[in-house]
Amino acid sequence: MTTATPFATGVNSTGVNALPTPPTGWPIGSYATYEEAQRAVDHLADNDFPVADVTIVGVEPMIVERVTGRLTWGRVLGAGAASGAWFGLFVGLLLGLFSTGGALAPIVTGLVVGVVFGLAGAAMRYAATRGRRDFASVTQLVAGRYDVLSHPRSAEQGKDMLTKLAWRA
Repeated sequence: MTTATPFATGVNSTGVNALPTPPTGWPIGSYATYEEAQRAVDHLADNDFPVADVTIVGVEPMIVERVTGRLTWGRVLGAGAASGAWFGLFVGLLLGLFSTGGALAPIVTGLVVGVVFGLAGAAMRYAATRGRRDFASVTQLVAGRYDVLSHPRSAEQGKDMLTKLAWRA
C-alpha cells in the first residue's frame, strides 16, 4: 500500500502511481467475494499470466458493522481492568529496570495503578453512553463485488483463463 503525499508526482519506485487514480483495464472477471477474486488472480499467476497487469477492484463499497455481543457493566469493567493491567505492567517493568531498590515494588505498583485507572476510564466511557450503545461490534469496509481488471494487451487471454477456471469449479 502506498501513501500519497501532496508533493508526490508520477510513478514511485514500486512502479505504482503515487497519486490516487481510478483503476484502468478491461474487466476479465467479476466475483462476489474478495477470496474468489484472489483465487482467480492466483490461478492466473500459476499459469504464467502477466499478473503485474492485473488489478482487483472492490465495487459498491459499504461499511458493515458486525455485532459481536452485548455489553454489560461486568464485561466493560473486566475489559477496562485487563487493559489497564497490561499498561500498568508495562510501565512498572520500565520503572523496575531503572529502580535501585528492587524491581518488584514498581511492577506491583504499576499493575495496581493501571487496573484502577483502566477501571475508572472504562466506567466513565460506558456511563457516558447512558445505555444507548449496549453492544460491542467490529466495523469492516467491504465491497458488493470484486472485479478483476487487466491491461488490454492481455485481457482476452486472462478472460479465457478465468472462464476455464469457472468451468472447472
